[in-house]
Amino acid sequence: MSGSRILIVEDEFLIRLTLAEALTDEGFEVSEAASGDEALALLEEEDGIELLLTDIQLPGTLDGIGLARAARKRAPDLPVIYVTGRPDALEAAGGSGRDVFISKPYLPSEVCAAARRLTGR
Repeated sequence: MSGSRILIVEDEFLIRLTLAEALTDEGFEVSEAASGDEALALLEEEDGIELLLTDIQLPGTLDGIGLARAARKRAPDLPVIYVTGRPDALEAAGGSGRDVFISKPYLPSEVCAAARRLTGR
C-alpha cells in the first residue's frame, strides 16, 4: 500500500526536515516547499497531494492561508493542517471540518496524529 501524499510548507529548514522525517516514518509520501509560491507551483505540477501542512507565516507573496485558498480552488476537499506561532493568525484562516490548527511549539507526534486522522489512516 502506498502512503498518502503530504505537502509540507515550512520556511524553517530544520522544522521542515523534522516533520518530513516523522511523517515519512509514519508511511506518508512527503513533498516539501519553503514558501507559499513554491508550494503552489508544486501543487500545480503534482497530482495526488492528499493533505497540505502549512505554516501560516511564510515568505513570498502567499502566506499559508492564501496558499490553502489557492489549493482548494483546485481540490475543494483538500484537508489542511495549519501550524503557527501566532494564535491570533488562526482567526483569519476561518476553518472548516477539513482543517486542523496546531500552535507552535508542537511535537511531531501531534502533527502525525492529525495527518492520520485527516487522511483516514
